[in-house]
Amino acid sequence: MKLYHHPLSGHSHRARLFCSLVGIEVELVELDLAKGAHKSADYLKLNRFGQVPLLDDDGVLVPDSNAIMVYLAKKLGLTDWLPEEPAGAAAVQRWLSVAAGQIAFGPAAARLITVFGAKFDAEEVITRAHSILKILDAELQERTWVVGTNPTIADLALYSYVARAPEGNVDLTAYGNVASWLKRIEALPGFVPFHETPVGFAAL
Repeated sequence: MKLYHHPLSGHSHRARLFCSLVGIEVELVELDLAKGAHKSADYLKLNRFGQVPLLDDDGVLVPDSNAIMVYLAKKLGLTDWLPEEPAGAAAVQRWLSVAAGQIAFGPAAARLITVFGAKFDAEEVITRAHSILKILDAELQERTWVVGTNPTIADLALYSYVARAPEGNVDLTAYGNVASWLKRIEALPGFVPFHETPVGFAAL
């Protein structure tokens, strides 16, 4: 298997992290986003969206980090990471939607400003970030993991951009439950850290 990725992409990190946690060996293919490698004609033949990550499983092409985790969990029958029973599957999907929505347009967007120079309204996206962090912190008051009694792909979908939220000037100090949850993920066997960038609060 090949995983096309970039080390500063939280989407790439969540896919790589899942592979590492469940013991899937992948060949990492780093794309130089600054030089537009993800928009090259050759790469667009593999992924018309021109984004990372992309999994190539012997010709089966799976773009999108959440889709990659679903694909691998289904392929390997990892029902602890992606439940089969309806309520558990629905709960995981709910948080995958949060990762693609409030997380992407909150802490991830705030980080895009400081790391990549994105032209978002900083105040707006930081406010969004705190809105979803308050919800996440309240959820984690009641449970150890976001779904059920063990980690699932829902936790990994949220982890990377929440962990690096301070790089986008999003302060995590008020979210004690989130901080404890981050540490639990980081203590999992096979954990690989997300590249740290000295910007925002992380530079202080």
